[in-house]
Amino acid sequence: MAVTEPAPVAPPSAYEGILRRQSLRESAARTYARSLPIVPVRARGLTIEGADGRRYLDCLSGAGTLALGHNHPVVLEAIRKVIDSGAPLHVLDLATPVKDAFTTELFATLPRQLADDARIQFCGPAGTDAVEAALKLVRAATGRTGLLAFTGAYHGMTAGALAASGGATDVRVTRLPYPHDYRCPFGIGGDRGAELGARWTESLLDDVKSGVPTPGGMIIEPVQGEGGVIPAPDLWMRRMREITAARSIPLIADEVQTGVGRTGTFWAVEHSGVVPDVMVLSKAIGGSLPLAVIVYRSGLDLWQPGAHAGTFRGNQLAMAAGAATLAFVRENRLADRAATLGARMLGHLQGLAAAHSSIGDVRGRGLMIGVELVDLDAASPDALVPPPAAALAAAVQQECLARGLIVELGGRHSGVVRLLPPLTLTDEQAVAVLDRFADALAAAELSMHRRTDSGQSH
Repeated sequence: MAVTEPAPVAPPSAYEGILRRQSLRESAARTYARSLPIVPVRARGLTIEGADGRRYLDCLSGAGTLALGHNHPVVLEAIRKVIDSGAPLHVLDLATPVKDAFTTELFATLPRQLADDARIQFCGPAGTDAVEAALKLVRAATGRTGLLAFTGAYHGMTAGALAASGGATDVRVTRLPYPHDYRCPFGIGGDRGAELGARWTESLLDDVKSGVPTPGGMIIEPVQGEGGVIPAPDLWMRRMREITAARSIPLIADEVQTGVGRTGTFWAVEHSGVVPDVMVLSKAIGGSLPLAVIVYRSGLDLWQPGAHAGTFRGNQLAMAAGAATLAFVRENRLADRAATLGARMLGHLQGLAAAHSSIGDVRGRGLMIGVELVDLDAASPDALVPPPAAALAAAVQQECLARGLIVELGGRHSGVVRLLPPLTLTDEQAVAVLDRFADALAAAELSMHRRTDSGQSH
């Protein structure tokens, strides 16, 4: 698809200087800026315009934060209304009309069985702080310190959240197998693979010699995002709910990335009908601004005043933007739209996989889509599936960027190309995204083959 390039917004030396100064001044921990060397200056909906005048289709969406895309009119109007009212912007955890409206709208979207008996804790502005609050809550309520978490998980970057994530080392968290059709830990996939994982969980909890005492809680992502866009099977989710409920183990659903219509239901747990004891919410609930909360059953509300605090719990602009976003998604049935359009995009990508052996798997739910690229040449004879192709995935990301498409990578070895477009994505935009991705994949494959041939010739 041809891309018409407008004149640069700033002289090349200006935006190149910005990138150079960022590289010199910012820490080595910066991430997105390394693979996406652009300088955004304007944005609307799916589109970002860089300081160089190029336009990009943004399928990263702030790592899933921008449910309505960039600068949606209802979000901007909600923010302006608060600013123009003269209301205080910093209120700690005091009650305000803006907070009350946000909480009311949020509760209207929650699974009814939870909303009817729920409490909410406003946390620091990042999702990882809400994860910390959830872990603290269930430990205080149960008097137990252990935690059940899953392979491949990602819950944030603070100490407790990292300890529950898949890359943790030397922590007191019991790691359970997360079901994965393509890379099943038991080598069989499907319902049988998921059931074996559930039985393993029951065995650990019920075997007095397993070395796993009854934990304070279980934390689970209904779809693993950073882990490679892996949807949990609905039957397995229900089994986890049954297992935890039977043993009085609070179940925590991390919906930081899956919430607000992203997967085709307002909250991803609704696919399975599971009602967790705690929901961790952030990203899209703030309407593009920082906001994080936990919502939980009132019976867990046993901690003391100040047990979890934070100076920036009362982000009034984020609450206003979030309430407007939640209402817009609900009133316009954007979750249903995500389910329909996401299924169509998945089908198209599965068709693309038939013509490209480098695509090992296409998976996702709603507008949370992953394409796993594999290295057939590196596959061992006894391997059930080829290893991930991290280098090819990185090349695809750069070829996408060259064509004006922003995508993210994920998975165990960054071999999964992830698509997280806004829920306002149109049919025409979806076609443009898929066309640019297909072109980028073909170009990256050709480049990798040439590189391989060149290496062999030497």
